[in-house]
Amino acid sequence: MVAVWRIVNYHQAQAPVTEPVTKFGGQPTWLTGPQWPISQGWDTPMRFVCQIALEPELAGAGPGRLAYVFITHGDHGRDVEDFDPDVIFADGGENAVLIQPGGTFDGPTSPLSSGPTLYHSDGSPAEYTVDLVRGEDPDHLTHDAYLALPPAERDRYFQTLDQDKIGGTALQDAPKNGPWRLLLRLEANWKPFHLNLGAAPVAFAFVSTDGRYGCFLVEDS
Repeated sequence: MVAVWRIVNYHQAQAPVTEPVTKFGGQPTWLTGPQWPISQGWDTPMRFVCQIALEPELAGAGPGRLAYVFITHGDHGRDVEDFDPDVIFADGGENAVLIQPGGTFDGPTSPLSSGPTLYHSDGSPAEYTVDLVRGEDPDHLTHDAYLALPPAERDRYFQTLDQDKIGGTALQDAPKNGPWRLLLRLEANWKPFHLNLGAAPVAFAFVSTDGRYGCFLVEDS
């Protein structure tokens, strides 16, 4: 079984959240100095999506660390024409997962302490904390092993894993240059904030088993 923290609710912040906690939007709570990733194609700061407090079970390291997720994303009202398809690829240069302290990141960064962040559908700034429920996911099955399950067990396995969560087990295989642990699964549509990643996107962030670096990708039906 694999430790998981299921996202069960979002709470809009009434004031900036500056503690090193899991949150979506707002500005990053930098632990070892600003390290804002730069889009490879646009040559502009990426948009901050979230920061995730890394539990030892999740990142294979001690407490007191954060993972920061960024993507290349247009400003309000410009998403259709400015959508960058490379944002869906783990190696496309249009998304980033950074870890502090003790992480490594090979892409270009800027010492910006604040920058582009999530917004609502009306363009207003968005910042949300989350309620997390600790649980366990079943171990990962290969695609062939999943298809070999009896139909009822296959449906139960799918429904268990097909949830917004931190940690846990991913339905799909992890990127090749691992080994990885799942960091975040997020259905990007139908959230209290606006995030344009495709028609029906599911976003995944992964962290290396030594807790030093991460990657991000999107699956879109």
